[in-house]
Amino acid sequence: MTIFICTREDRLVRMRQDGGSWPAETVLEGAGVQCVAVDGSRVLVGTRGAGVMASVDGGANWERSRLPEPDVFSVAIGSADGALFAGSEPSHLFIARDGGPWRELEALQNIPSRESWSFPPRPWTHHVRWIAPDPHRSERLLVGIELGGLMLSDDGGASFSDHRAGAKRDTHSLAWHPRVPEWAYQAAGDGAAWSRDGGRTWEAADAGRELRYCWALAVDPNDPERWYVSAASGPGAAHSGQSAKGRLYRWNGAWEALPLPTDSMPYALAATDAQLIVGTADGRLLVSEDGGEGWEDLGVAVGSILAMAVGGIRHSVLAT
Repeated sequence: MTIFICTREDRLVRMRQDGGSWPAETVLEGAGVQCVAVDGSRVLVGTRGAGVMASVDGGANWERSRLPEPDVFSVAIGSADGALFAGSEPSHLFIARDGGPWRELEALQNIPSRESWSFPPRPWTHHVRWIAPDPHRSERLLVGIELGGLMLSDDGGASFSDHRAGAKRDTHSLAWHPRVPEWAYQAAGDGAAWSRDGGRTWEAADAGRELRYCWALAVDPNDPERWYVSAASGPGAAHSGQSAKGRLYRWNGAWEALPLPTDSMPYALAATDAQLIVGTADGRLLVSEDGGEGWEDLGVAVGSILAMAVGGIRHSVLAT
């Protein structure tokens, strides 16, 4: 397992377990790193100002691709077909397939609600905050606009629906269940929601959580009913760097707060078959092997964490 972390200090850090320790190595810096995705040895990084950086050897070497919109706020690698995705500010969506060039999925510009999209801190603009290719169907894609809604494509981005019924408007994170087809999850500024029909309709999941502003999201690969969100009292509390504060919640028919050994904002989440991994705003990496009840601090300080991706994970489909 390899962990890639984007920090607010403009570094991409790679961590690999070495016995009982997790040494941290900076593999990219000075590029305006903003977001990261990983699939096997392929790593994709979105930057502010310089498009995307891609590596095919686990971060040892990098190739830059400059897009028509240079500020990239989201990246993804489709595990069903290997397609690369990048989303920008203002909201444009790009795709590259089979080593070919990047091209824009222009259908995103034709969504009827587009003229109303607006990011509150910079109301003159907006961005593609999250891209979630379906791991079970390469032609299906969820795209979250901050702030504009949750859009769905069933034809590889040739067309998009407008905001989906029941979903939250202020999308921050999206996920498909890696093993159970049709199940999808959303964390948003206006709460959390999930879908069990391939992203067509959504149901709010807000019961039991006293903090409304949801940010990061992870799904238990072994149990589609168990998922996790981080939340704060609002954007000021969530995004104040080293001093950000928030809580971690687990869904069990309603949200229950988990006992993290820190009150720093859980800014990035990932789940494997055996572990739940939390990256905090004050730069700590925490791991739980019992669904969030107990925690181990990996003992590293990488700087304030902005985004995280975990590589080296493969899943088979569960029977439902």
